[in-house]
Amino acid sequence: MCYLAVAGKQIDLSLAIMGEVNFIQEEDVRLETTRARFSNVLKRHAELTERLSRDSDKMIFERLQKEFELARASQTQEICLDGEQWNDGLLATIRERVHMEADRKAMQGDTSMLPDPDFHAKTTYKIGSKVICCLEGARIGIQYETSFAGEPCEIYHCILESKSFLEKMTVIEHTIPFFLPIREAENDLLSSNAMKFIDHVGELLQAYVDRREQVRLIKELYGNQIGELYHSLPYHMIEFVLDDFDCKVTVSVRYADLLSVLPTRIRVLAWPIQHSKNNSTDTPSKNVPARLSYAEDALRTMSLPEAFAEIVLNLQQALQQLFQH
Repeated sequence: MCYLAVAGKQIDLSLAIMGEVNFIQEEDVRLETTRARFSNVLKRHAELTERLSRDSDKMIFERLQKEFELARASQTQEICLDGEQWNDGLLATIRERVHMEADRKAMQGDTSMLPDPDFHAKTTYKIGSKVICCLEGARIGIQYETSFAGEPCEIYHCILESKSFLEKMTVIEHTIPFFLPIREAENDLLSSNAMKFIDHVGELLQAYVDRREQVRLIKELYGNQIGELYHSLPYHMIEFVLDDFDCKVTVSVRYADLLSVLPTRIRVLAWPIQHSKNNSTDTPSKNVPARLSYAEDALRTMSLPEAFAEIVLNLQQALQQLFQH
């Protein structure tokens, strides 16, 4: 038995070593427990945020959806327009019709008014994925239809109030997710270029749905190979881990703005797994993560599911080249 003399006392070295090992193991357990709790907190936070957002918009969505359905049911015509036909002149016409409809409502009891077919016409305009119609109370309703891979996704609404041509329009209610900057867009664009504001909101929504559905698809297709996955609410920051291989691969992507569907800041790192913490022959270079350039290039030019497939297809070969001994 081996002893160590410290301050005149003999200490059993085997007990000291065992104590150190136990301490390290306890630290590892505590770290893993903390990590698991943190992951659970993040998951619960995301679920709660989604539920609160959905519940807060549910009643407004149902009411506005019914109002849009009634407006389209009572329309006398629906005009489908291409990009060039959607312009400031048409928006001015829509605003004029909104005020004409308000005037018609105000004069319904006036029997001296002669019927005018144009005055009573109700027109709905469809421009791409947007439906614009005149609503009661001097309001313009825009319904945004989003999609992914050709399949329809959510419908969103934005209601503009137009009190008069002398006053700027304002957003009075909407069902757009709270984490998308609609108020900033309203302040920056609506008073100066209402058409650009309407288009910008549609682009924000479609880009958000694209990013979100890409993440949903990789979870659906490759969930067994993804150890952890985190993302911001607008899905403009995404991180996930691949741990079904000979090393741990971390993927981090950032999008330039909320209109982007391809990331601009990308980092993919391969972390070699250390099989023995006490292996004194390991050199520092073996512990340093290596960047996977081919994976970063794929994420920069392809959708997330396509890039994921490309990364996995070539990962084993890339790892062998990086960490061959």
